Amino acid sequence: MRCSIDRDGGPALRLAFLLVLAHAVPTSAQTKLLRFPDIHRDGVVFTYAGDLWTAPAAGGDAVRLTAHPGLELFAKYSPDGRWIAFTGQYDGDEQVYVIPSSGGVPKQLTFFPAQGPLPPRWGYDNQVYGWTPDGQSVVFRSLRDGWTLGANRLYHVPAEGGLPVPYPMPQSGAGDLSPDGRQVVYSPLFRDFRAWKRYEGGWAEDLWTFDLTSHAATNITRNVRTDRDPMWVGDRIYFASDRDDKLNLYSVRPDGSDLVQVTHETTWDVRWPSADGDGRIVYELAGELHVLDTRTNEDRKLDITVPGDGLAARPVHKSVAGDIEDAALSPDGRRALFTARGDIFTVPAEHGPTRNLTHSSTAHDKGARWSPDGRKIAFISDMSGEEELYLVDQDGRGTPERLTTNGDQMRYPPSWSPNGERLAFSDKSGQLWMLEVASKRVTRVARDSTGNLFDHTWSPDSRWLTFSLSHASGYRSIYIYGVDDGALHAVTSDLFNATEPVFDPAGDYLFFLSDREYAPQVSSVEWDYATDRTTGIFALALRRDVAAPFPPRSDEAKIDTAAAGGATTEGGESAARVESAVGDVAIDFDGLAQRVARVPVPADNYGGLTAISGNLVYTRGTPFVYGRAPGSRPDLMIFNLAEREASTLVEGAAGYTLSNDGS
Repeated sequence: MRCSIDRDGGPALRLAFLLVLAHAVPTSAQTKLLRFPDIHRDGVVFTYAGDLWTAPAAGGDAVRLTAHPGLELFAKYSPDGRWIAFTGQYDGDEQVYVIPSSGGVPKQLTFFPAQGPLPPRWGYDNQVYGWTPDGQSVVFRSLRDGWTLGANRLYHVPAEGGLPVPYPMPQSGAGDLSPDGRQVVYSPLFRDFRAWKRYEGGWAEDLWTFDLTSHAATNITRNVRTDRDPMWVGDRIYFASDRDDKLNLYSVRPDGSDLVQVTHETTWDVRWPSADGDGRIVYELAGELHVLDTRTNEDRKLDITVPGDGLAARPVHKSVAGDIEDAALSPDGRRALFTARGDIFTVPAEHGPTRNLTHSSTAHDKGARWSPDGRKIAFISDMSGEEELYLVDQDGRGTPERLTTNGDQMRYPPSWSPNGERLAFSDKSGQLWMLEVASKRVTRVARDSTGNLFDHTWSPDSRWLTFSLSHASGYRSIYIYGVDDGALHAVTSDLFNATEPVFDPAGDYLFFLSDREYAPQVSSVEWDYATDRTTGIFALALRRDVAAPFPPRSDEAKIDTAAAGGATTEGGESAARVESAVGDVAIDFDGLAQRVARVPVPADNYGGLTAISGNLVYTRGTPFVYGRAPGSRPDLMIFNLAEREASTLVEGAAGYTLSNDGS
């Protein structure tokens, strides 16, 4: 490199040197998603990408402590800083381990089989909360004594090895010991991994103190909102609470008096605070770590960089065959439509390539549905920052066209009207919307008070939209919405639960599922009962002149007309209804609820009802089982309306989708 140099080594040389440095030194940035921190003197420990890392308490570069494929979580320094206890997923489940704070081989402290892996809302078993003040034992929460997932208890286990010992409280979630080790501050409930915001129900946590000598328990917080993550710091107890809508830090005296709000965050929650013995609290905020000095109330953000080779961020080609979350068919059934890993794909039935229609690595595309004419595919995407409806050409050419602009919450898969002019879709708040594709005009059709509305379907002439809405009783009723006049009609009563309405292809009947069979089963374990297989399939005649779908049948002897010498007469069932091309579907709403007939199948656990020409298709499932998956998948069934017979199409089907013509 050649450069001009002033005789006094002036600005030209300094500028060249600075330019070299600017290009030679890589820039570093604050690493996000730092979780479950703890602090001791000049160091912090935290979880990042499932491993434990340490960094200076003033910020800086992090150093990895663990590298196991399983998760290492909830690290806590010992009082002298020599050890770190944590919950580790080694050897197939979650146990308590201890490791030198400078790194080394983890030592296992607990061996009772953990419950899990648990659903995310239940968190983890054997969760480490800290150490006893003398540094001899590790404090953790265990499910080993619980017969339900909510029945936790705090234990302590010697760091040198030995049997865990339970604390006297019969049930407890998070907890911390007083500096003298004579008392515990704890929450009797545990729901720290639930996603409930501003919750005020029976699972809202309060904090209690418990005297380990006298066993006296004192309730020190009584707010209707959640009080969690207790920490005993000197002569005060600090905790997190969302009583002002966001989780913030508060403190009280051990008797519950003198409540003080410490942090005042309005955008992000203060998560997983943890205190040391010197009056400092480290916590998560927006994926970064903050340290609060309780003596001065000084709060500072830590700039921490976790070094890495960025392998997980490199673009890669991946098979998405094992990540399919949704499926549909083209109108003629010659191609299938799949959603996987946030992209929309079409796959040929036999010959041709798989097409990625969206190629959106930075967006979540979902809920794709093929238009009736086969030209377009409607789908939901958050590529704008909010979930909106889009249209894309079925061959993947061109840019997706945005149809909606008012997205402010989660939306669910749309359904096309048979004429392709409209789309119906619902959202997380239970609102049902109708979109006119050409004009992009959106009309709100109805709202369900429970926030669940998924069973909307169209009539064959595209003039009616049917769905179910809930009542205060918890039951649902069938409704029909008129596209032409905007009128909403309830067509079943609130005395029975009714869902999944579908028009038959000829426009004569509305089929639906309803819970009207009650035959209690007595438990073989205790004298109690439960109801199961309550659902039947029913049909409503849409007009007064529509014949009953299942008239009485009678087998009669055939008369030998030659021997009798009379006119030809033959007994038997009435002729099947003649199918004709569907024009406008007319509905006589007056008395519609009384024109109901039961489809002759025994009550069972039915779902996924659809009607095709001459048949009903549905699933027959197993009883609901709490706490684990059912023993088998549902069977896919078909009911022949003329023969009045049900048969199994597929055993053990997770779900199904039909082509437009039902073939």
